[in-house]
Amino acid sequence: MAPPAQMCLVNNGDSINAAAVRMVMKEAAPPHSASLLDADEFRRLGHQVIDFIAYYAGMGSYPVHPSVTPGFLRRALPADAPSRPAEHDAFAAALRDVRDHILPGLTHWQSPRHFAHFPASSSTAAALGEALTDGINVVPFTWAASPAATELEMVVTDWLGKALHLPESLLFCGGGGGTLLGTSCEAILCALVTARERKLAEIGSKRIGDLVVYCSDQTHFALRKAIPTHRDRMFALSPADLGAAMRADADAGLVPLFLCATIGTTQTSVDPVRELCAVVAAHGAWSHVDAVYAGSALVCPEFRHLADGAEAVDSFSMNAHKWLLANTDCLRQPALLVAGLGTEQEYILKDAAAEGHDIVDYKDWSVTLTRRFRALKLWLVLRCYGVEGLRDHVRSHVRMAAAFENMVRADERFEVVTVRQFSLVCFRLRPLPEKLGSEKEANELNRRLLEEVNGTRSGPYMRSAKVGGIYMLRCAVGSTLTEERHVTEAWRVVQDRAAELLGKMEITNGVVA
Repeated sequence: MAPPAQMCLVNNGDSINAAAVRMVMKEAAPPHSASLLDADEFRRLGHQVIDFIAYYAGMGSYPVHPSVTPGFLRRALPADAPSRPAEHDAFAAALRDVRDHILPGLTHWQSPRHFAHFPASSSTAAALGEALTDGINVVPFTWAASPAATELEMVVTDWLGKALHLPESLLFCGGGGGTLLGTSCEAILCALVTARERKLAEIGSKRIGDLVVYCSDQTHFALRKAIPTHRDRMFALSPADLGAAMRADADAGLVPLFLCATIGTTQTSVDPVRELCAVVAAHGAWSHVDAVYAGSALVCPEFRHLADGAEAVDSFSMNAHKWLLANTDCLRQPALLVAGLGTEQEYILKDAAAEGHDIVDYKDWSVTLTRRFRALKLWLVLRCYGVEGLRDHVRSHVRMAAAFENMVRADERFEVVTVRQFSLVCFRLRPLPEKLGSEKEANELNRRLLEEVNGTRSGPYMRSAKVGGIYMLRCAVGSTLTEERHVTEAWRVVQDRAAELLGKMEITNGVVA
């Protein structure tokens, strides 16, 4: 704690300068809490932040992925927080630290050359919506805590559900309902807890150890990989395999509980929702669809057939931030969710205006009490760009991915490993037994190729996947700033690095021979 202000007055016959005394005390005193949200200061610093965020205009000059080693930032920054800021303009100094120390150590997800992961796409409306949300800063865990926040979330999840052509049974207008959560992991957990509570109400809580969850080896990271999939089925979960697994468990005295089907996995495989739901229904289990990546594509009519059968599911989740800038989860029977996750209403959370009304308290729709006003950002995006604008956004990425796929297929050294359905292309150098030997050696060659591609300072950033023992490179098109030229340049880098690797192999093989 800073020492108290000290003032020494010496009477030498002159009058004391009271203004100087007040000035000294003002400088020495800690800031009043009201000054931490001073409107004029907020405007001044806000302009600095907006100008700083707009660095994306020159993002092409940054390496997509940093060349740093663990501990680099801890070594660059002080070990302790300052007791008092040393600089006159501490905020400007902090922004310089961001520029000099933090930005160089970031992977720039908004870079037009970021092809590694499913996108975290952004837009002007989304970024400013986030700022607006933080500035308003409400905590809408109940309707009474912020009525407009709760009702806007109800409105916007119905808007989005209709845009994706989800069944009305999953929307508020059809007796279901949606909520905006932080991650797909939360959505899956909430659905799983709801399914568990429903089943235990039927069979008794003592049988909790008999419950079984089903998913494929391509499922979301929130679940343990399970039922094997195969390349000849495009790595989709087989209804026959699911049925066999459920029957075997039921015969053994276990209780089928929950299926997590997927629309758009790491390799963009799509499970046959309708057929899987029919299998699940025979055992009275819960059907959940995780459309973590490709759910956003359902905004386009040409992709809606991939969700055929969704009218039979109990819950549906998707990561709209990957293409549509927020997270959402929809359920057919919200009352079951409240029964599984609801809490006893404390007096402090009640409101007289809500008495006698069928309201939504979103604290009972998730595993957390505190929640953010997420609906505002998604509402701004839909309000400002419209459904057609989102379709244009998705289709542009799909077109660029199709162009990349065509370039891969045109080079006989490469192959597309899985069928491209959206904006992800999974590819590799072809295994050539006479040159590369075993599949293991082919995988090693592609691993080295990825290292070379990502090691190119001005080149693209990609990642890999390994499915069915096959190592492949992933080119996921999705950044808002990506243009056709970035895709073409990325492929050129891949070709150049592949040529160098294959040339080295020929030289090595020649020396050995």
